[in-house]
Amino acid sequence: MYYPFTSKTEWEVVKWVKLHGSSSTTFLDLLSIDGVKQVVITGEAFDVYYHDIIKCVKSLYSDLDFARYLTFAPEWHYTDEDQTVCLFHDMHTGKWWWEMQKKLDEHCPGGTIVLIIISSDKTQVTMFCNKTAYPIYLTIGNIPKEIRHKPSCGTHILLAYLPTTCLEHMTNKASCCRTIANLYHACLCRVLALLKPAGLDGVLMHSGDGALHCCHLLFTSFVGDYPEQLLATGIKFRECPKCDVKAKDTGSNMVPFHLRKLGEVLDALAALDHGNLAFVCACATAGVRPIIHPFWEDLPFANIFWAITPDVLHQLYQGLIKHLLGWLSAAFGAAEIDTCCRWLPPNHHIHIFTKGITCLSHVSGAEHAQICCFILGIIIDISLPDNLDVSHLLRSVQGLLDFLYLAQYPCHSSETLHSLDEALDLFHENKEIFIQLAKDAYCATNHKDEFIQMTCWLEQKEKILWHLKYVTWCLAGGHQSEPYHSHPPDMTFRHELVMTRHPSAKAVSIQKLVEDYGATHFHEALTCYITRHSQSGHPEPLQDQALENLAGNIHFPFQSLPVFHKIKCKGHVTLDSVHAKPQQRSGSRLVAHRCHLVANNYLPTRLAIFALPPKSIPLLFPPTFDIPPHLAYIEWFTPFPSTPDRNNGLYKLSRSMRSSDRVASVELVGDIEHSVHLIPRFGDIAPQEWTSETVLDDCNTFWLNSYIDRHINNFANLAQEGFPDVQQPRALQLGAR
Repeated sequence: MYYPFTSKTEWEVVKWVKLHGSSSTTFLDLLSIDGVKQVVITGEAFDVYYHDIIKCVKSLYSDLDFARYLTFAPEWHYTDEDQTVCLFHDMHTGKWWWEMQKKLDEHCPGGTIVLIIISSDKTQVTMFCNKTAYPIYLTIGNIPKEIRHKPSCGTHILLAYLPTTCLEHMTNKASCCRTIANLYHACLCRVLALLKPAGLDGVLMHSGDGALHCCHLLFTSFVGDYPEQLLATGIKFRECPKCDVKAKDTGSNMVPFHLRKLGEVLDALAALDHGNLAFVCACATAGVRPIIHPFWEDLPFANIFWAITPDVLHQLYQGLIKHLLGWLSAAFGAAEIDTCCRWLPPNHHIHIFTKGITCLSHVSGAEHAQICCFILGIIIDISLPDNLDVSHLLRSVQGLLDFLYLAQYPCHSSETLHSLDEALDLFHENKEIFIQLAKDAYCATNHKDEFIQMTCWLEQKEKILWHLKYVTWCLAGGHQSEPYHSHPPDMTFRHELVMTRHPSAKAVSIQKLVEDYGATHFHEALTCYITRHSQSGHPEPLQDQALENLAGNIHFPFQSLPVFHKIKCKGHVTLDSVHAKPQQRSGSRLVAHRCHLVANNYLPTRLAIFALPPKSIPLLFPPTFDIPPHLAYIEWFTPFPSTPDRNNGLYKLSRSMRSSDRVASVELVGDIEHSVHLIPRFGDIAPQEWTSETVLDDCNTFWLNSYIDRHINNFANLAQEGFPDVQQPRALQLGAR
């Protein structure tokens, strides 16, 4: 009878909103509606709006879209037949579910656990006069994370809106904070109250496939940023919401720590029955705030300190990386770091900060993630003041970045978790360099208004060092060091290549390929490719000189070729893109051709993607040869070194040259596996004539950027374990003729 409203409560609330004015009885009329609840704290009433949590869980559990993906029991996953290396990639593969299943079976054998995940984040609603909303969301861990993490799948339900208030009438700040915390927990107690009987006694629920389960709804995880974690656990600011490490010891890896003991905390909370003073003292001893009945106190099998989840955005990007940028700016100088940032070569994954990174304010998590992609590479060759050893600083930065990328692996094993510990140990072993640099700045002051003085001291020293580097570079003739040569590891990316149906340019002349696309030796490279494959049935492989002689007799039956400017590489979770665009004129400025380097056994310095006209193929190749639809002109870098640099963990590369000319060839586009990014070796001071658009041509030596994304980072970690030797591609020296 209340259609189109879903319930009587919804109809009554909407009617109240539309018909009632701001009279003295308006608020009482709202509270008289069945379903609108009120929480009273220190004599003040607050409204809390929420759904029935059991109905919300049932709607997710019985959703037909999730039926085939739901998990109902814990599992062990292994990487080997001997079951020595465990895999952890979702909630049903973790240890928590196993332990809870054992506890539940002791209480109620055969029950199915439904993992309740609660998340919250106070939101600023700028469209409504800067008002705040406090939403609480619900999802269940029985739905795989690959589905839960996609907002479009509808796996999260808006469970409640908590009241937001600053309690401005309370002048005592400590009392105000305690009251807000108690309000938060009192509201959540009301919202989650039905979880207590549902967790102990179970609820009959149908899954999407029609099967009936006796489900026990257990509070499992709480997702929120650091302030939310402190509010939920009752832990004081600057302390860890999960373990018992002291605030002063959070920067050390030598102090032992353990998960906070829930039993001791519950005992302290029970001291409320013995009076306020005893309650406050007991809570202080247990290391928690004096919260009256936190929402998790009576939830069955719940441990709030287990439930807190890591926060990559705030704790790693906005926390760890923010501090790292400040340390590096103080160590190397903002000007030199910003210069190197502006001159990085473009890449599909890289954002070029044209104004540098040290001047950014209110840096977002996405911007911090972008900075992580290149920060190590741009500081490798910059010198520290007082001739301090830069290797310790590079290793500490490498350790932090490795930890950051490892922590975001979608699937962990007992081995990768060990690597996570090793990365953190690498930082702690070398972090003293940051302390030493800070002490140098502090000692140069008179210890009064030291922050202002330290800033001036660092700025002056930075300018001196900057000019010193410039002078040193000029005296050295402005040349880069000699290229580095060694042997390549085999890259193991596996992506599906996707080409556009139609070329970006239907008819590009060979002359334009040479001039605008940078394909300097295109004619010679293509003739060698044709010669090599037209002789594929020869009983003995022809030598390079013989191939070159035959290649000189080949004439192209075409004047122009279709050219493609982009390749998409689709992987399991990422979409990569490789660009090969011609140079263009932007007003009076000539914009250089754009090439995103691609990975197989070698790296190209230049790339042009094209196809051969179908009518010309029978004239150039034997009938038995299956010509691929797309080819690529490539000028090569040297092979990968067998090991990365010991100070920074990156691979050093240089141009592949033969007789003072570049090595080039035509290869299959199918050999392209992933775009990569190279960071120029800037030296002590970056040459002023370099630009982002020309640096790939101006610089001779580069660092392979292994922090472009976690897949490249995973390759770099695997590469250090050793790769089999690979054969050098058949690339003839083409420039001599």
